[in-house]
Parts: sequence; structure tokens; C-alpha cells
Amino acid sequence: MTRRSLASMLVFGLLVVLLAMATLLPVPYVALSPGPTVDVLAESGDKPIITVRGHRTYPTKGDLRLTTVSVTSPGREIGLGEAMAAWLDGTRAVQPREVYYPSDRSVEDVERESTVEMVSSQDTAIAAALTELGYSLPLQIEVLDVTDGSPADGELRTRDRLLQVNGVRITRVQQVSEAIQRTGVGKPAEFVVRRGSATRDLTLTPEASADDPERAVVGVQIGTGYDFPFDVSVRINDDIGGPSAGLIFSLGVYDTLTPGALTGGVDIAGTGTITAKGRVGPIGGIQQKIVAAADAGAKVFLVPPDNCDTAVHADVTKDEIRLVKAATLHSAVTSLETYARDRSADLPACG
Repeated sequence: MTRRSLASMLVFGLLVVLLAMATLLPVPYVALSPGPTVDVLAESGDKPIITVRGHRTYPTKGDLRLTTVSVTSPGREIGLGEAMAAWLDGTRAVQPREVYYPSDRSVEDVERESTVEMVSSQDTAIAAALTELGYSLPLQIEVLDVTDGSPADGELRTRDRLLQVNGVRITRVQQVSEAIQRTGVGKPAEFVVRRGSATRDLTLTPEASADDPERAVVGVQIGTGYDFPFDVSVRINDDIGGPSAGLIFSLGVYDTLTPGALTGGVDIAGTGTITAKGRVGPIGGIQQKIVAAADAGAKVFLVPPDNCDTAVHADVTKDEIRLVKAATLHSAVTSLETYARDRSADLPACG
């Protein structure tokens, strides 16, 4: 073997090693894949996902599937090779890691925010369904999250309605923080809350914030909720967070409270945030959610208007699943009722 041949082999071998190492080097991205779907008209364990007390409910059939995206876990990094493979895979996608796991927030903060968004999304979805049915719903101030190990842990619960703090009637979210600051660190604060149909008096002693020793906190996140005329609840796996299931939650509640099957017995899926007035908003991972729905057997996928341009490029065929534009809860209900009567009916479409 000549020196030139030996040198060429060494250079080639070095390049192979360098390329192999490069594919394993972590990159600041996450991979998105189709996640699990959940039929909100079904049961979780031995109880319905949607339960109603104090109002008549109606039997239904078919599926209403919320859809999810599986994202690289916060404790794991992907290499260049995995990122390239996901980018080339029509069912997956690659996004900057900062979008899902901001560097200025801890993993616990991101997970807590996702949980809070899910609680708020469920309540807003119920409000949207009841508003569509003609109910007027006064706003309430409620607990969205309780921090483990905080003064509120074991005392306040998610969805407790805050009526008073230190004798001050609570009508705005900001009033709660203001009252706690006036109380100060280490001094008792008196809370009056409504939990279900019962009113409770609680005493919490604020502690110093980890970020600011002068700021008093009790370990709760407060937001707005609704004074519902009867009890409606949505039970969903804690692993599913965020607000993107709002539209499907609201359709599930609407179907449960109205005669007949809104789906017409067909497997329906969709996504989208929702406001209390029924306006549907955009979400992320639309293409992966459509693939997940098609894999689960859904025949129709409800798409927020702002996601339509991206949705039409999902790695599915028109024969697999029909993409229906849903600008509002009302339009989604109308489309499903029309589809139940005539599977070939002309519906608002993406593309």
C-alpha cells in the first residue's frame, strides 16, 4: 500500500468518525411526533370523562377525539442525526427547543403553566358550551393551581372560588395579591372560599417569596372562572396539558347536554383553543395532530382557521380524513350536524 493510499484511508476514516460524532452532538431543537388521542365522550377508568350533576344528560355515540403532540422530554437532548431524521419524516417536525422549554424558566415552571392552561381551558370550554346553549355566566375569581409545600397546600384546592380575603370582597384577580401583600410575611390571612356548594373559612400564613424576601405569597395561582348553573367537570390525564383541547371539550359538553349524537356515530377529531364566546384559536403541531387522528380512525378533523394553510400539508390523504374549518363552536356544531345527516355535504374546508 502506498503512502498516498494510506493517507487517503486515514483521512476517510477520520471524516467518518467526525461525521458520526457530529450526528450525535446535541442541537437546540426538539422533535414533534403524533401523540395519543383521547375520546372525551368515553370513560377514564370507570367514570365518564365528562360528568354533569344537576342537569339532564343524553346518551350519545361515536367519538370526539382531542389530539396531542409528543415532544422531546425536557430532560433529553436530540442529536443532529435525530433532528435530520425528524425533519425528513413527513409525520414529524423539528422546532427550536426555546419554544417549548424557555431558558429563563425551569421545567417545573413550564409543567405548572401547562397544567394551569389545561384547567383554564376546561372551564372556558364548559362556558363556551353553556353560552352556545343560551346560558349567561357571571365571572368568578378562582384558584387555578396550588404549589406543593406552600401555605395553601392542603388548604386551598384548584377551582375553589375566592369570595373574601381579610374581609375584602374579591371581584378582581389582582385584589388577592394586594390583600396578601397588606397582610405581610408571617401574619395570618383570612380567606373565605366556596368549594362546590359549601362556603369555608380558612386561615393561611403567607411566607416570603423565594425571589423576593419582602414579597408575601401563599402559593396559589389565581385566575377567572365562571359561575355555572350546574356542575360540569372534565377528567383528563394529568400528562395532557395546555389549552389546545378547548374546542373538543366544548363539543363534548354540548353533545352530553343535548339530545342525539352530535357526531352521527362517526369518529371525529380536532383541535383549537376556545374563548367563552366560542371563538376558536390556533394551536401548534397541527400536522402531527392530524396524522394522529387519521391513525386513530377519525374521519373528520376540525381545524382552527389560522392553522388551515399548514394543515393541508399534513402527511395524510383526503380519503383518510376530511379537514373542516371551525372558526367558532357554533360553526363546528353546524358542520357536525350537517355531516351527520349527509356525509358528502359541502362543509367549510381548509384549502
